[in-house]
Amino acid sequence: MKTTFLRLLGLAMLLLLGLCLLPARAQTITVAADGSGSFRTIQEAINSVPETAAKPRTIFIKNGTYREKVFIDGKSNLILKGQSEAGVILTYPQARDEWSCGLGATAGDWGVATLNLRNSPDITLENLSVINSYGFDATGEVTIDCPTAPTGKKTVSKTGHQMALRALPGATRLIARHCTFRALGGDTVSPWDTEAGAYYFKDCTMEGGVDFYCPRGWAYAENCRFICHSKEAAIWHDGSGNRDSKTVLRHCTFSGDDGFKLGRFHREAQFYLVDCQFAANMADADIYHAVSGPGAKLWGRRVYYVGCHRQGGDYAWMQDNLSAAEGALKPKDLTAAWTFGGRWNPLTGAVRATPPVAAAQVDTTADKMLLYQRAVGGWPKALGEVKVNYAARISAGARAGLLDSKNLNDATIDNDATTREIHYLLKAFQQTNNPAYRTGAENGIRYLLKMQYANGGFPQFYPDLSAYRHEITYNDDAMIRALTVLRRVARQQERYALVSPDLVAPAKEAVARGVACILKTQVVQHGQPTAWCAQYDEVSLLPAKARAFELPSLSGEESVGIVRFLMDIEQPTATEKAAIEGAVRWFEKVKMPNLALKEIAAPQEPKGRDRVIVPAPGAVLWARFYELGTDRPIYVGRDSQVHYQLTEIENERRAGYLYAGTWPAELLAQEYPAWQKRVAGEARK
Repeated sequence: MKTTFLRLLGLAMLLLLGLCLLPARAQTITVAADGSGSFRTIQEAINSVPETAAKPRTIFIKNGTYREKVFIDGKSNLILKGQSEAGVILTYPQARDEWSCGLGATAGDWGVATLNLRNSPDITLENLSVINSYGFDATGEVTIDCPTAPTGKKTVSKTGHQMALRALPGATRLIARHCTFRALGGDTVSPWDTEAGAYYFKDCTMEGGVDFYCPRGWAYAENCRFICHSKEAAIWHDGSGNRDSKTVLRHCTFSGDDGFKLGRFHREAQFYLVDCQFAANMADADIYHAVSGPGAKLWGRRVYYVGCHRQGGDYAWMQDNLSAAEGALKPKDLTAAWTFGGRWNPLTGAVRATPPVAAAQVDTTADKMLLYQRAVGGWPKALGEVKVNYAARISAGARAGLLDSKNLNDATIDNDATTREIHYLLKAFQQTNNPAYRTGAENGIRYLLKMQYANGGFPQFYPDLSAYRHEITYNDDAMIRALTVLRRVARQQERYALVSPDLVAPAKEAVARGVACILKTQVVQHGQPTAWCAQYDEVSLLPAKARAFELPSLSGEESVGIVRFLMDIEQPTATEKAAIEGAVRWFEKVKMPNLALKEIAAPQEPKGRDRVIVPAPGAVLWARFYELGTDRPIYVGRDSQVHYQLTEIENERRAGYLYAGTWPAELLAQEYPAWQKRVAGEARK
């Protein structure tokens, strides 16, 4: 008995050992809407699998309609495989404009699509139909409540942006085979990662409105069918992250509504169309630069065709021009492996690491700025009492201290902090192509969006809202500098065209809210619009006090920057024009003629100098602060008492703070007349 028991025990141990030595088997989970699988919903199945695995995990989805919004976040090596392309339908109705008025106001585009991916490399989709049905379901335009819109309302179109597939950064090496992606609106298939996006589509059908296939980074589509419901463009590409990034379409067919156009680009792009077939009703329009974008300024227009034909006869622009591309390419060279620069071959699964940024692509000042950047995205103006100085050397100890200080809440837009760094980092990225600099700038822009109040105003600091830091701050042009950065993003001007397109729409909305706040805070006296105060309470929008010597008062300095910002509105409304004209009348009214501010030697004073206002025929001066209600120039020292003569406050303030200047002079003499001429010309058109 004992021998038999030992033999059985030995056999059991050998069996157990053998099982342990067997290679790990890929996991398969079944989803069935009728309850015959492990899960009824796709999302439940995704949630059930670990984040990573040595081998791909397969979620097998039985035929059925799955009315859900699906998220794949932080998971890799995952296959979503349907029983059949026509039989597995994942559908959810969601207009992007509708999304941006609710959860999307803070989540951005995370969650706007039917199928959403981020931070999830190596995802494969097979035999699925992914549909955003909003446009198909809607009967027409609707107006909805929208807290993020300047008016509190937004009109949602049935043909606006509607995403079926949305892949955010980190969802690279995405494969889709035998899949259908449908929407009536734009951006149906939106795999968006300009830095590292790699996307492969084979035997897929894509349908939608403007730019309904709009990859960023690297994309290869083979044997795919494109159905366009827009007269603007079917395909789109953003290759601004890397000169090598491209979109290749091989053996693809294009059809759609009468007069549909093939494609366009807003920024740097690179298109290769190989052996593609176009319907007879397609417009005679080559892939074009959209006027609302900056176009291809760095690397030029790169649109190439080879072997492409249209039913009923080719248009002239379809002629083969592959020989004009770099590298003396032949059609056979345009493979998937070539498309992805050898970093990934979707046919074999081979992955090669991206080489690190070369030493030559480093800007030492930009590197210092990244060290100082806080986790919230903004920058401090000083460390304690010491102003930030990017020209100074950073010791190893100081570097460690900066890294430990990432979570401090001292980020601000005061004294040009944050806006200065954003501008420089984009310049550094433009010169080095180092993606870390663009990322830093984009995080700074997101900080500006995050800190803005719902009413459009900006506090001086964020997230530290103590003391007067919470007030809406025009002082030292803080709010205007922030809005100027966001306006450049919204307009995709110059180097600001290099930032993520995801920031453009939020920036436009932020600028609109900012302008609305500016109009609301313009002080009206005796029925006439005048100027602006340096600070306002963020709730009541009433003038507020900041430091002891900064009382509620009209500003002869900050109001100039505000007027300049308003004059830069491309097509000003009657209200915006009235605000500008009222401020200009006020500047003329309160100017102090035949006076000048001079700095003089004053040996008897602690600093040995003083500032005085003296007669000066022909000169014009404006006060920094004007009394509310009377428009009298006021001078306030650290005792917070109002004085009407500069000589009546302490020397420390007279010599250390500018209480008078010529700020509006150039505005009145040159800029305002030029603006009047511009808007008068536009009115005649």
